[in-house]
Amino acid sequence: MNMTNWGAAGAIFAASAVEWVEAFTIVLAVALSIGWMRASGAAACALAAVAALIAASAAGLRWIDGDMLVMRTAIGLFLLLFGLRWYVKAVRRYAGRTRLHDEAEEFRETREALDHAETRAAWLVAFKGVLLEGLEVWLLVVAMGHGLNLAQSASAAVAALLLVLLVGMGLRRPLTAVPENTLKFLVASALLSFGSYWSLAGLLGEHTAWPLGDPTLLLLFAVYAGCGRLLAWRVRTAAAPSVGARA
Repeated sequence: MNMTNWGAAGAIFAASAVEWVEAFTIVLAVALSIGWMRASGAAACALAAVAALIAASAAGLRWIDGDMLVMRTAIGLFLLLFGLRWYVKAVRRYAGRTRLHDEAEEFRETREALDHAETRAAWLVAFKGVLLEGLEVWLLVVAMGHGLNLAQSASAAVAALLLVLLVGMGLRRPLTAVPENTLKFLVASALLSFGSYWSLAGLLGEHTAWPLGDPTLLLLFAVYAGCGRLLAWRVRTAAAPSVGARA
């Protein structure tokens, strides 16, 4: 694996870990209401659905076997849109415009919602929670599979899942120590870097768009990460005087 492969695998691993942490928090809350057996059964059903989607995507991509330049451009644009959503949210959190994501708070809110829920409703909460987080992992695995291959992308996502399960089942409490907000910002910067690289490489040709080749990904990542933190700082400092004036 070259530098690009390791970068793509790292991005998938980190992004998947964030999604699996959120899914584990939901399953943990449900397990305390209806028991681990039923909650883990719901999670297993959702994970099976995600695995089936990944397998179907692999077969579909082999069947399409389209123009690689067109596919690279399309995947690059998808990563730009997907990464931009996380990027904007992360910048708003750093700027103090959006509340930081808190797994302990999400756990408490889920527990409160389940206090009077029936067993079937609680099972569906666990199933839908894992499925929704898993769908984002599926999209990333399929998209980033362009830089690796689908098996390597899926392996990175599975490795993240196993790590979260190992730590989560050992602690049996929300994984509040995971720097989820920072991870989302770094993953968003990585996705934007790959998206920019692949979309322009598909439109203009890789050597024309990026004469430095793969090292350009590191430069793009540094630019997105640096600009995001600078933008958050500017927004936060601009908001401070207005808050002081109202006080």
